[in-house]
Amino acid sequence: MSVAEVTTPWDRVRAHWSARSWLRMFHLVAGVPLGVLALSLILGVGAVSVIFVWTLGVPVAGSLLLMWVLPLLTRLQRLRFAAYLGVEIPPLPRRRWEGNIAMRLLRRARSATLWRQVAYHLLSPLISGVGFAGVIATWSGGLVMGAVAVHFWGLGDRWLAALFTLVAGALAVAGPWLAQGVTSLDVIAAEALLGPSISDQLAARVESLRESRAEVIDAADAERRRIERDLHDGAQQRLVSLAMKLGMARATSGDLPQAARDMIAQAHEEAKHALKELRDLVRGLHPAVLSDEGLDAALSGLAARASLPVRLRVEVPERVSPTIEAVAFFVVSEALANVAKHAGASAAEVTVLREGEFLRVVVFDDGRGGADPDAGTGLRGLAQRVGSVDGTLRLDSPQGGPTTISVEMPCA
Repeated sequence: MSVAEVTTPWDRVRAHWSARSWLRMFHLVAGVPLGVLALSLILGVGAVSVIFVWTLGVPVAGSLLLMWVLPLLTRLQRLRFAAYLGVEIPPLPRRRWEGNIAMRLLRRARSATLWRQVAYHLLSPLISGVGFAGVIATWSGGLVMGAVAVHFWGLGDRWLAALFTLVAGALAVAGPWLAQGVTSLDVIAAEALLGPSISDQLAARVESLRESRAEVIDAADAERRRIERDLHDGAQQRLVSLAMKLGMARATSGDLPQAARDMIAQAHEEAKHALKELRDLVRGLHPAVLSDEGLDAALSGLAARASLPVRLRVEVPERVSPTIEAVAFFVVSEALANVAKHAGASAAEVTVLREGEFLRVVVFDDGRGGADPDAGTGLRGLAQRVGSVDGTLRLDSPQGGPTTISVEMPCA
């Protein structure tokens, strides 16, 4: 019942002694044995580990036991908050601990999350115990004061009876208020110590954004492949047919006037030019050979079409993800285009290697150097495209050359 709906004294009394108030008290009662159990386990394991520290095995076993028990106790505490207070404390993030057992144990022992849980389980008995004792004290005091008031009323001392009755009523009313204050403090402590920390939340948010970005990039790459297939199977085939028919018409137009023959020849050349532009556009969107044959075949065709000699070396035993393949292809394509336009180089070298979980792409040319990402959008666009897949791009291009572009990207 909201404050605005409380209009009569009886409504105020019902709100004060509502089911919500009783649930707060039950929350405190349930917290006492659970807190005592957690405190006993933590202090007991700690004491035994200190006493037998010289054995080395006992402290290690105690640490393992504590690390196994703490998540169970934390889960029980979260259930208590959800059942009695309706407060959902988010679970702690799960982490993958790598390395051998000793290293994993050491990393978990140094984890702030572990010690935050320990801090709450040490603090919980104090909070629940103080709240439970306070509620019992106020109720017991109210009963005692009520009994004293009845006693003085029987003796005919109405002033003292009224005074003790007032005190008894105040103590009875103070119980739910005390329970509310203590449970509010308990909720604050639990959310701060049992829930994800700010750094955990930020890490989860970053991971969520990274996954969303990867999905967007994959969707964009899939859309480029779809457009490439549609253009290749639709408009490009129609242009090929048109160019062939215009070529046949041009070859058999000897009986037509010169103006008509010139018009057919011009249309034929325009059709071929449009077909070439469309093929370049399709290849720029996503070359079909990249999807069908992989990086080696796609880059081989790119090197063969380059306007300068290109030495190509591709060592990728297993294909990487389509998005990474596409980024690697366009890095090489843009880099070779820049070399042909601006570097004045006599030759270039492209190396693509898979090193563990990373794909490394290196483009080298013997040109004049002096490439500057801030001077144009080409290199800046490459850096942005590589960064979109969590890759890194490094440029080494002193004045006088040579120029080396190194790109490293995760394979997945």
